[in-house]
Amino acid sequence: METELDRQPAAESVFERDASCVMKTYSRLPVVFVRGKGTRLWDSEGREYLDFLAGISVCSVGHCHPAVVEAIQRQSETLMHVSNLFYNELQSRLAERLCNLAGMERAFFANSGAEANECAIKIARKWGKARRGPACYHIITLEGSFHGRTLATVTATAQPKYQLPFAPLPAGFRYVAAGDLAALDRALDESACAIMLEPIQGETGITVLPDEYLQAVRALSDESEVLLILDEVQSGMGRTGRFLASQHSGISGDIVTLAKAVAGGVPIGVCMAKGSAAQTLEPGDHGSTFGGQLLACAAALAVLDVLEGEGLMENAARTGRHFMAELNKLAARRPNRIQEVRGRGLMVGVELKDVDARVIRDQMLKAGVVINAIGERILRFLPPLTVTLEECDRVVTALEESLDNVAGGK
Repeated sequence: METELDRQPAAESVFERDASCVMKTYSRLPVVFVRGKGTRLWDSEGREYLDFLAGISVCSVGHCHPAVVEAIQRQSETLMHVSNLFYNELQSRLAERLCNLAGMERAFFANSGAEANECAIKIARKWGKARRGPACYHIITLEGSFHGRTLATVTATAQPKYQLPFAPLPAGFRYVAAGDLAALDRALDESACAIMLEPIQGETGITVLPDEYLQAVRALSDESEVLLILDEVQSGMGRTGRFLASQHSGISGDIVTLAKAVAGGVPIGVCMAKGSAAQTLEPGDHGSTFGGQLLACAAALAVLDVLEGEGLMENAARTGRHFMAELNKLAARRPNRIQEVRGRGLMVGVELKDVDARVIRDQMLKAGVVINAIGERILRFLPPLTVTLEECDRVVTALEESLDNVAGGK
């Protein structure tokens, strides 16, 4: 008997149905992907693509890795969900492994990065009030940050374009420019309970915060007796060549958040903490119906097995260095088109000049390469960590051809 999943309608019919019944929250590209394997995707017309976006840093071990597929299949045949009112052996195993890798002590499981950051915000507020009274609830974030789309996390996101439609926003957030330690110091008065930042700002264009700056922020948070929250939702899980991007700087947060790549495509978010922050929440303070449910935990444990067993963090470091070196050579050949190449590991951005990044993204898609454009000037590359040197070279060649086609008016 044929089911809905057996049918693969033509792309046009999908576009039409989507237009009639799905809220217009995304500017979608005109492709319907129906199958994936490793670094490859196939659309509804049978065309193959090289995926250098990985679901925006989600499919880090590649599409449909056999170990992850097998774990999901096995768990789905056993038990998929009960409730967090009961113990969950897979959840505790996953918490232990993630905390060991991140240098944390305890974990709370949610379903997304925004939810993980919501948990971090709640911990920081309760922690601050317990130490300095009811007025100590302000969190300092950096301009250009992105922490999610719930009301609290969009307020933490210091970008007016995401905030203005939803005003009035919750109180308790202040913003300072990234790199301005004096401004950060001034913001850390008695009402501040935490500093929250991304070691690499992903949604603003792959802006890598310098190691020296992150080390100074860690020292300032200690001196001011506030928590340091590291949002590693996009940069964590080995993407930069270390488990956390912050580990390159030799610092550790009091709270660390993860999501995206944790379960290889199954929704899960994690808020981890250590020290007094790990002891702050009590029964009834926070919860999530689906957070840390069995299916997601089984997938996440398989992802960790692959990440460590196949040396994917090392591969991210090696291929990332090669990819950025080749992109910098391209920038030297096309100085009128590329302003800067920046990133760490396989979290890479290319800032363009005198050409619209969205046009280049579309050209690359026609050439069979999936990437992302951030605004008008920045291309974002987030391939699976299984990517090869040859695949990196193919993308650089496709980018050069796309830049030349646009310059030639094609």
